[in-house]
Amino acid sequence: MNRKNLFGLTLAELKSELAPLPKFRAKQIAANIYKHGVKNFGDMNDLPKTLRAELETRFEIKVAELLTRLDSADGLTTKFLLGFADGAAVEIVIMRHDYGNSVCISSQVGCQMGCAFCASTLRGLERNLTAAELLGEIFFADEFLRGEGRKLDSVVVMGTGEPLMNFDALIKMLRLLHEDYCLGMSFRKITISTCGVVPVIKKLRDEKIPVTLSISLHAPDDKLRSELMPINSAFGLKSLLAAGDDYAQATGRRVTYEYILIGGVNDTEEHARRLAKILGGQLANVNLIPFNPVDERNFRPPTNNAVKKFFHFLNTHGIGATIRKEMGADVNAACGQLRARNSAR
Repeated sequence: MNRKNLFGLTLAELKSELAPLPKFRAKQIAANIYKHGVKNFGDMNDLPKTLRAELETRFEIKVAELLTRLDSADGLTTKFLLGFADGAAVEIVIMRHDYGNSVCISSQVGCQMGCAFCASTLRGLERNLTAAELLGEIFFADEFLRGEGRKLDSVVVMGTGEPLMNFDALIKMLRLLHEDYCLGMSFRKITISTCGVVPVIKKLRDEKIPVTLSISLHAPDDKLRSELMPINSAFGLKSLLAAGDDYAQATGRRVTYEYILIGGVNDTEEHARRLAKILGGQLANVNLIPFNPVDERNFRPPTNNAVKKFFHFLNTHGIGATIRKEMGADVNAACGQLRARNSAR
């Protein structure tokens, strides 16, 4: 008999699933699963032994299976390939910063967005992750960090997949993650990255949850952006920047525009000039990301000098910019690389 997985259910769903048990039992089980990380009903010592045995026959608590782990030489980055019951696999990355520890999670198995520079989209989209699987990625990271005597400080949904194309599961996960009986994580500690699904950015705004929105821009004009990111043909820069500005005004949260600097493609001072022009007056900052080489993509990283000049131009022309510190280059850090290599074996 297939046992139903209780991990990822809200308290209300647990109460319904466990009926006619008293509702306080659902609260106890939720605390065991989410607060204490218990994975076996037999270890829920606040429940009667007979109930534990009954639960064991009907339900399970299943998160994800570790398939592969890679650690960077500097010890700051660890990348994991996690597997699910149907054989699907996704990547997560733990990054240990001096200001806290973060995990970057995936939202889909594969990706359909077709960005020209990205490894995630090489094999297309396999399926969406469920809310439970999204939450499971975070819990895996939280447990791993606690094993190191650290804590998980922030979550970034910026791995494989387009989060806003898996909207319902994403929102359910975010709200559950925020609950006191779960991890109780502040929405302000969560960043959602999108390549620019404009109508769904508006839906996210209407949820009134103050997560940080990160928009993948990567070009200062429609022609170049459409070459790099097919979604721009559907939602051009004018509508995208308007949606970003609207989100910032509605939530009071500064939008981050991600800009991958690709050598000889979008990294000149003229590109910086056009970028400064279109972002002028926005409640936003730019995160510059030197391109991380992908074997299957015919692009090259920018020179250090090009990165510095681009950064300097933005900051001296009214656009706040940062350069993302390279982490995990020696552990296939670009999204989708580890999964692609694992699948190719």
